[in-house]
Parts: sequence; C-alpha cells; structure tokens
Amino acid sequence: MCNLYSITTNQSAIIALFRVVNRYVGNLAPMPGVFPDYPAPVLRNTDTGAAMTLMRWGMPPPPRTGGPPVTNIRNTSSPHWRGWLKPECRCLVPFNSFAEYAPEPNPETKKKDVVWSALNDDRPLTAFAGIWTEFKGDRGTKSKPIPGPHNVYGFLTTAPNAVVEPIHPRPCR
Repeated sequence: MCNLYSITTNQSAIIALFRVVNRYVGNLAPMPGVFPDYPAPVLRNTDTGAAMTLMRWGMPPPPRTGGPPVTNIRNTSSPHWRGWLKPECRCLVPFNSFAEYAPEPNPETKKKDVVWSALNDDRPLTAFAGIWTEFKGDRGTKSKPIPGPHNVYGFLTTAPNAVVEPIHPRPCR
C-alpha cells in the first residue's frame, strides 16, 4: 500500500469494531480516495480510552533527506522513527481497501491501471498499524499552506505478501 486507500465504512462500524470511546471527527463522510496529506480518521489511545480523530497522512521526513511527508515507514530501526514507535505514538488507521498501480502499462491506455485490494470482495473494515505525532510546520500546497500544528500519521509497512507482490513487488519506503 503506497499512496491511496479508501475508508467507506460509517462511524458506527468503526466505533463498534475498535471500541472507540471518544470521537472528534464530526460527520464522517465516505472517503473513496485518501491520498497523502489528506485528513482521515485515525484511532489512538488516550487517558480515557480509544479516540478517533482526523489526522493528515504523512509523517515528517528525516531532516537530512527533506522531501515530502513520509506515508509509509518500513525501516523502523532508523533513529528517525525510533522515538515514535513507543506506545503513546502508535495508532490504527481504519480502511476498507487500498490501491497499487499495476506493474505494467495497460496496452490500450498506455497507462498503469490502479489495482484495488481488500480483505475480500465485501471490503470489510480493517486497519493499518501506524504511528502519529504532532507536526508544527505548514502542510498543504506551497500556494495555499495550512499553518500547523497538525496531527500527522504514517503506516508501518513490510514486504508484500503473496497477494500484493505480483502487483507491487517491492516494499513501500
């Protein structure tokens, strides 16, 4: 799963499955396409129990590399990520399906097709493991920056399984 997923399940289903105590997301509409830097529901522990809140997708990149926010974290042994692996920074990101680009372009369109994956054809609710933090800088576009602070998150990833590997053979970074 690299840079696109969907969460189309309603709040009641999320609350029931993950035993959410507090929710701070307002009226959560279906999100058929969540892209980097979009706000989306995230579940995290608080002093009063599990809470659902909106956060922006993408953690701060390592300072020496700069670049865009990091959506997928694979190298958890990196000193950059270690501080966020502690329990208070862990989270769950609910989703129904995720997408990868096909490895080869479609012969008719000459573009790579988007291939969606889910637990099964019913696209039941599940979650990615993730980490989150507060980011004090600007987010959004250069022309329309949104001043911080922002709560941000990223997924913890690993090598693809046998189902995803034919579509996306390398692990996300």
